[in-house]
Amino acid sequence: MNKENRWAFIINPVAGNGSASAMTDSLKGKIDKYGIKAELAFTERPGHACELTSMFADKGFTHIIGVGGDGTFNELASMLIGRKEITTGLIPAGTGNDFIQITGFPDRLTETDWETFFSAQTIELDAGKCNDKFFFNGMGLGFDAQVAAQNYVSPGVVKQGSKNKYIWHILKVLLFYREKKMKVIAGELSYETDCFINTVAIGRRFAGGFMLTPRAIANDGLLDICSIKSLSLFQRLRILLMVPKGKHINDKRISYCQVPGLKLEFLQEVPYHVDGELNFSSTFNIELLPAALKIIYNPRGNHFFKT
Repeated sequence: MNKENRWAFIINPVAGNGSASAMTDSLKGKIDKYGIKAELAFTERPGHACELTSMFADKGFTHIIGVGGDGTFNELASMLIGRKEITTGLIPAGTGNDFIQITGFPDRLTETDWETFFSAQTIELDAGKCNDKFFFNGMGLGFDAQVAAQNYVSPGVVKQGSKNKYIWHILKVLLFYREKKMKVIAGELSYETDCFINTVAIGRRFAGGFMLTPRAIANDGLLDICSIKSLSLFQRLRILLMVPKGKHINDKRISYCQVPGLKLEFLQEVPYHVDGELNFSSTFNIELLPAALKIIYNPRGNHFFKT
């Protein structure tokens, strides 16, 4: 006999400059409409979603869902690696909402999307791991990590702002970023290069619409790597305009590959982001964890999984 489904919704009230909090009444209405047995909990600080997820998992909840952005989902999902008796998912309410495109849902759910979400069709999702941190969309070093650093007061403390302000950070870093040398180790291959961008991904989209890894499939057992070496300002602008549609990977200055893991080394600590969250390190041990989560997805709107 199947145990009764019990849903927990972990809401980050500051996600999307308050969008997640504003969605609460609507969410309660959908829960009632679709006859879901559910509890709601609100995060109060960075890391709180991890604690709430562990609590709900220990209580036997069958579905643990994030309401917020990529960072909210990262905290929640990191606690469910290998726990495929539990279904997870995300109701998007962040600013960038890059992860949600993997699942086939839009940045904001329509009535049809809500119906699809609560039908709870699932698929297994790969995860990445860098040092001791998991990622479910991707991680990045170089230019995009420096952009992420501009969006933080300090690690874990995000500046409040709009997408327009984020675009300003991109343009500012584009003008002034200086590439750093790194060593790449992948299997028996080892070489040194400079790093303008080095993106390691499960998904395809970053920074609210930049398709840095347009060939990524979220359950193929491989990490997609997009590496861009040193560029002049003109080349940076030219390639940046190609990235939203993923056409940059045809440029000779771009290296694109798919691997199960790799190691990167820098001479000093550098910023890097994991699903948009800022961190610092000099050594990066990166691996792929196949079929790590069971997640709700939209099969009609999805092109990011092998089925």
